[in-house]
Amino acid sequence: MPSINKKICLTAAVVIIAAASTAYWMRGNQMTDINKTDPEFAALWQNFVKNDVEPHGKLDKNMRTAVKMAAHIGAGGKENYRNVIREALAQGVDPIVIKETLYQTVPYAGFAKVYDFVLVTNEELQKAGVKLPLEGQSNTTVENRLQKGLDTQREIFGKENIDSMRANAPEELKHIQDYLSANCFGDYYTRSGLDIKQRELITFSVLVAMGGVEPQAKAHAGANKNVGNDKQTLLDAVTEMLPYIGYPRSLNAITIINEIYKGE
Repeated sequence: MPSINKKICLTAAVVIIAAASTAYWMRGNQMTDINKTDPEFAALWQNFVKNDVEPHGKLDKNMRTAVKMAAHIGAGGKENYRNVIREALAQGVDPIVIKETLYQTVPYAGFAKVYDFVLVTNEELQKAGVKLPLEGQSNTTVENRLQKGLDTQREIFGKENIDSMRANAPEELKHIQDYLSANCFGDYYTRSGLDIKQRELITFSVLVAMGGVEPQAKAHAGANKNVGNDKQTLLDAVTEMLPYIGYPRSLNAITIINEIYKGE
């Protein structure tokens, strides 16, 4: 009898714990629906995003998605990022564009921040029936990544500027210049799936979203100009990001754009 009673008690405990866990999950799940918890705020938000921001500008669906992804990654908005990916897949955005946008942010936002977004992206892709891993997009090897990265840097910023920067780097920092060329530009910019113009727009967007890195944002606004992205394209990107990164960072970005595209 004692043995049977122990089994009954154990079973009851398991049931109670499971019920409590389910209730906790359901309560948490409900709390994430701001349409139920914050209906007035949700209505304001939806009106601003859907009626004001999204009809503006001429970015195609791929770059609208890329810019919104960069905004959420830069600002650290992991939960709403899920909605961005779900919406993108519903609109038919190529999963390769999604993954390459994600990877392009790594040298700028850092792996520690982007890692969580990689996991979220993979979850949403798999839920949508996308088989992982996707087709590889790398175009470099361990042996040629430095040279290919250098070639890409020179293409974007000008040979004279890059060669001067590398030549003038202090001896104790020359390895950082090599990392910049081989890793940032060799490992990422040379990949297929996105072109240079798209990658530079994503880079500018994630830097703007991060905030506090205005010198780098300015440099990449210039890079956007060099590769053929016009002023309106950058302004459209900032407009798309504004609801997610706020007005101060957006206005800082507009100041940078006006400086780089002065007179245009």
